[in-house]
Amino acid sequence: MNSFRDKEKAAETKFVLEAAEEFKAEARRNKKIAIWAGNMMNKSEEEAKKYIGEVIMADMEEAGDDDVYRKLRADFTEAGVEISDIAIRDKLKTMLAEARQEIADER
Repeated sequence: MNSFRDKEKAAETKFVLEAAEEFKAEARRNKKIAIWAGNMMNKSEEEAKKYIGEVIMADMEEAGDDDVYRKLRADFTEAGVEISDIAIRDKLKTMLAEARQEIADER
């Protein structure tokens, strides 16, 4: 019985740690994608700093990447930056993979 509880506790701990790492990776991805997008939209340094916060807040709207994608898509359109939907989604995936690797390298 103790063995089962120990395994259950270990599984819960692992789940919590993985969820925390994924949250950290997504936050890092959001910062990276905001910097990239800000550069594409020729934002000033001050505007870029503010934009990072806007992208991070956009990610809090719903689970998944669609909220960030919609923000980027709308902002690119408003700024007159021509970029495909696929390019935005690919950049989100690439930057998430980079963020995960950076976090893994920090361990």
